[in-house]
Amino acid sequence: MTESVITRHSMPLRVEAVRQRRRRRTTLALGFLVLLPFILVGAFALSSGSSNDTYVDLAKSGAVNFTMFTIYASTGFLLVVVVALFFGDTIAGEASWGSLRYLLAMPVPRARLLRQKLIVAAGYSVAGLVILPTVALLLGAAVYGWNPARTPQGDTYSAWNGVQRLAIVDVYLAITLLLVAGAAFWLSTVTDAPLGAVGGAVAIVIVSNILDSITALHGWRSLLPTHYQFSWIDALSVPATYASMAKGALASMIYSAVFFAAAFRHFARKDILS
Repeated sequence: MTESVITRHSMPLRVEAVRQRRRRRTTLALGFLVLLPFILVGAFALSSGSSNDTYVDLAKSGAVNFTMFTIYASTGFLLVVVVALFFGDTIAGEASWGSLRYLLAMPVPRARLLRQKLIVAAGYSVAGLVILPTVALLLGAAVYGWNPARTPQGDTYSAWNGVQRLAIVDVYLAITLLLVAGAAFWLSTVTDAPLGAVGGAVAIVIVSNILDSITALHGWRSLLPTHYQFSWIDALSVPATYASMAKGALASMIYSAVFFAAAFRHFARKDILS
């Protein structure tokens, strides 16, 4: 076989996906996303009555509202950690195990190595974003019923319309989490410590959220990468609005493009010692 043919067949996606699936962090991350809705149902079972003026209070009114709250509770930290875990372990994980240089010697071109790992990490991240609301919706229907969705403003719409809105929310979350994915992926090419890459990406989000809470920054807050993190709530209101979501999606794509480009540029020039 010529070198070009060997290159095209090196490190196939199926093999990489199986390797990542066998990692303990993959099982734990996806497993916890399945478990979280059950934990929330148990917590609500122990809680007292509600005032029905927030999505938290409305969580027990039906499957759609329960799913809304589950996503709301996960957006700020849990989903950030899960995505950072999948992308931050891509290259740093191989370096920490001492297998990175052997992968490149197969031969696997550096750009192909990054691309294959990027696709697989994205696949598992999307799987997590699908698993969480799906489990929450099914569990919510079983426990709280398939009732119309309600908003804190007193508006209602059908459960099926709520599912459509939740699908839009999930797509928006996938786009906004590109920021986390890009940051973790870049840091994974910079450090040989997976926890450093994961922690660094999470730290970027935490610092951005802290700065966003400082109202004295005024308009400067709109430039922060997480300023539009919860703009998906607008898609659940009546009528639904998407202006802030469009701004958030654009900002996330710009930030993530910079991080992904930096990752490929840095890795192409990096000395691989492990």
